[in-house]
Amino acid sequence: MTEQVVGLGEYDFNVAVYVAKAPPMPYFETLQSIEPVINEQINTINQHCGNGWRKVFNVYAKVLFALPSEHYSFAKQADSWQAYRDKFLLQNNSKTALLFSAPIINGTNKNQLHIIAGRTHAKNLLQQGKLNAQFNWLDDEFAIDTTNHIIVCPYFDYRQLSNIKIARLSALVAQLKNTKNRS
Repeated sequence: MTEQVVGLGEYDFNVAVYVAKAPPMPYFETLQSIEPVINEQINTINQHCGNGWRKVFNVYAKVLFALPSEHYSFAKQADSWQAYRDKFLLQNNSKTALLFSAPIINGTNKNQLHIIAGRTHAKNLLQQGKLNAQFNWLDDEFAIDTTNHIIVCPYFDYRQLSNIKIARLSALVAQLKNTKNRS
């Protein structure tokens, strides 16, 4: 039996962010696959689930916009992170995913970047045996597994993942990419 990838976006992603729980809406309680965002779905989630989910989507767009442009073209697709969020984030052909399931690390696809939002979520995945990773914990908030292209960072919230920490995350992504290019 293959593991299910559950969330929003594309299965063939370049960047996936993993969060512990799906939005608390009936539709997501039965979701068993990955589906692209359609028809203002992000706004609907924001309206029904509150400010916390708005922050997740906003921070996700800000992170994508901050990624090194020599490796990722997200910032070239829109004039601002807000426009990117509204026109591209988690939609068909976006190469992005927001996943509510455990990471499925495909060792053959080194172009995929896996970002686990929250130290507690990452540690729970490890303890439950749902994640096979060898993290180098850089501090209390950030960890990196260069072999599997996984980064753990603070949860996608303005206070936890501030602009300074987004810049640090971007630098870690560049480090991952540069490590990959040397090997």
